[in-house]
Amino acid sequence: MDFNLSEDHQMLSDTLRRFLADNYEIEARNEQAYAAPYHSADTWEALAGLGTVGAFISEERGGFGGSAEDVAVVFEEIGRALCAEPMLGTLMGLRLLADFGCEELVEAVIGGEARCALAIYEPQAACDFSHIKAEARQEGDRWFLTGRKSAIYGAPGADYVLVAARTGQGIGIFLAEKPELIEAAMIDGGGIADLVMDGLQVKCLSPDATRQIEDVLDLGRIALCAEAVGAMTHLIELTVDYMKQRKQFGREIASFQALQHRVVDMLVELEQARSITIAAVAAYGSPDQSRVVSMAKNLIGRAGRHIAEEAIQLHGGIGMTWEYPGAHYAKRLVMIDHQLGDRTDHALRIASSAPTREAA
Repeated sequence: MDFNLSEDHQMLSDTLRRFLADNYEIEARNEQAYAAPYHSADTWEALAGLGTVGAFISEERGGFGGSAEDVAVVFEEIGRALCAEPMLGTLMGLRLLADFGCEELVEAVIGGEARCALAIYEPQAACDFSHIKAEARQEGDRWFLTGRKSAIYGAPGADYVLVAARTGQGIGIFLAEKPELIEAAMIDGGGIADLVMDGLQVKCLSPDATRQIEDVLDLGRIALCAEAVGAMTHLIELTVDYMKQRKQFGREIASFQALQHRVVDMLVELEQARSITIAAVAAYGSPDQSRVVSMAKNLIGRAGRHIAEEAIQLHGGIGMTWEYPGAHYAKRLVMIDHQLGDRTDHALRIASSAPTREAA
């Protein structure tokens, strides 16, 4: 397997990195990420103009890429810059819009003229779809939804929300235009929302979209893993740079062997995280997809928390302050573990998908 980026992917990575480095300062990011609409409309328009959103969809469907590797390249740079733009919700919603033939909406989202989000989870339902209670009922040609959705990433300000609800055929996917949302900022910045439905009229895209939803959630998990790799990389760079400047007993603390060993441990965790993310990218679309993606999400959850905690320890008190960028990277790494199923959820998913002794 070739672990190097292709020429096109390297160009995409370099372009996005330069844009974010020049236009996305941490101070402005923190002001935007915690106040409605929890992102910058100007930054979103610029990212769409660069073709970033189009990289999530294949050329046949109106985009510029569409592979898991395209998604991973974009999200690694998003993580490196700690970008709070609603990329995750857009990725998942856009893929489902494309799956079900909504060409005009796909074109609008790619062009930055509209935004979408995906409402899957509920207060009592995490990775296991059997716990979804939201229901859809059909009256003639019209569909109505009842129930509650939580943790809708990137929903504040979205023009369309795709909602998963139970039908007689399975878990269907429905399109709601500008529904009334309960909006808030996540603890690490960026928008999130709940949706309470009591006869909400929607458009049915499919009465049974279970397979498509599972695929898009796994792609979202790959995106989060890649984002974590980018955030880990930058946080370690910040930590090493700080250690070269901070002096104790008349010497830079980077010269202390015990602290060097701790940084090496962080780098080992980073390389393991990068390797399992590459494995998840390679497995996407194969029979091993769900198992390998869950393995990646589980390992990333553990590695991200470890690197976040070590970085704060090596910085000392400044590592926990609002003004220091490292504190925000640490919060983001911890939060990534909890999005789209935490490490425990994915350990259980791996166990449930493992072959039994009799089957083996």
